[in-house]
Amino acid sequence: MQENIFKLKFSNYWRNIDKKIFLSFIVLFCLGLFFSFSSTSSLAGERLNRDYYFFFSKHFIFTLLALTIMIIISIIETSLLQKIIIPIFIFTFFLLALVPLIGIEVKGAKRWLDFYFFRLQPIEILKPFFILATVKVLTFNKLKSSQLRYLVSFSLLSLVVILLIDQPDLGQTVLIFFTWVATVFVSGVSLLHIFIFFIIFLISLSSLLILLPEKFGYIINRLISFIDPDTGDKFQSSSALDAIKLGGLTGQGMGEGILKERVPEAHTDYIIAVISEEYGSIISTFIIFIFLYISFRIIKNCINQDDRLVKISLCGLATLLIFQTFIHVGVNTSLIPTTGMTLPFLSYGGSSLIGSAILAGIILNYTKDKNYLYD
Repeated sequence: MQENIFKLKFSNYWRNIDKKIFLSFIVLFCLGLFFSFSSTSSLAGERLNRDYYFFFSKHFIFTLLALTIMIIISIIETSLLQKIIIPIFIFTFFLLALVPLIGIEVKGAKRWLDFYFFRLQPIEILKPFFILATVKVLTFNKLKSSQLRYLVSFSLLSLVVILLIDQPDLGQTVLIFFTWVATVFVSGVSLLHIFIFFIIFLISLSSLLILLPEKFGYIINRLISFIDPDTGDKFQSSSALDAIKLGGLTGQGMGEGILKERVPEAHTDYIIAVISEEYGSIISTFIIFIFLYISFRIIKNCINQDDRLVKISLCGLATLLIFQTFIHVGVNTSLIPTTGMTLPFLSYGGSSLIGSAILAGIILNYTKDKNYLYD
C-alpha cells in the first residue's frame, strides 16, 4: 500500500516537473563533479600533501547534499514555500550579520562562518531568498499601488549591500544590486526610479572608495589595472585568459592544464578557464549554452504564468543565475575587472553548491505544471 502511494506521488511529481530544466541541472551537477576531480587532484596531492581524492570527496558529499536539497524544495507545495520565504530570509540575513562579529578571515576578506565541520558563506544561501523577499515586497497587496514598495525593497538591498561591502565582497555586491534592478524593472518600476537608485548606489560606493582607501583601495587598484593593464597586477586574469587561448577548441587534455597550479583558488573563481584549458572552448561553450537554455525555459514558463508573484520571482532567479554565470566568464576572459565569483553548480565549494541547489529547487518548484498538481 505504502509502495503504491510512493509510486503515485513520484509519478505525480515527475509529470508536473519541468523535465528539461531538471535534467539540465543534473547535467551541471555531474559536470561539476567531474571537473572538481580534474581541477583539485593535483592541488591536494602535490601542493597540500593530502590524498588525491580529498577535495573531490568533499565535493561529492556536498553534491549529494545539494541534490537532496534541490529535490526537497522542488517537492514542497508552492503555497507552503511562499509562506516560509520571509522567515528563511530573516534567518539567512542574521547569519550574514554574524560574519563581521564571529566570521573567519581568509586572505584579507571576512566572508565565512566556521561551523567546525564546514565553512559557510551566508551570502550564497541568502541570494535566492533575497530575490524572493524582494518580490514579496513588490507584490504585497497593501503596497501594490504605492511607490513605497520600491523604497522598502531598496532598504532591504541596502542592508545586504552594507554587510557585503564590510566583508569586503565587491563581486557579490554588484551581482545583488543588478539582479535587484532587473527584478524591480520586471515588476513595472519606471526607468526614472531605476536611474535614481543607480545614482544613489554609485555615489555611495564612490564615497566609500574615497573615504576608506585603506579598506577598499584594492577595488581602485583593480579598476586601474583593468583600464590600463600596464599598471597594477593582472597576473590572475592574464593567466586565465592565456589558459583559455592555450586550450583552443579541443583543449590540452585532462590533467594537462597548468592554470590550476599557477593561480590560487582556480578551482573556484577560475573554473571555466581551467575547463577551457584542459577540455577546450567547445566544452566551455556547451556549459554556457546549458545556462542559457535553462534561462530560456524559465522565461518561456513565465509567459504562461498567471501568478504575478511567481512570474517576477522566476525572472529574478533567472537573472541571478545568468548574471553570476557571465560575471564569472567575464572575469575569466578579462572582459570585466577581477572579482571573486564562483560559477554556479561547477565551482568547488559547499556554500556555492548549496546556494545553487536552493536556486534550482525554487526554479523547479515555481515552473511545475500547476494544472495537474492535485490530480
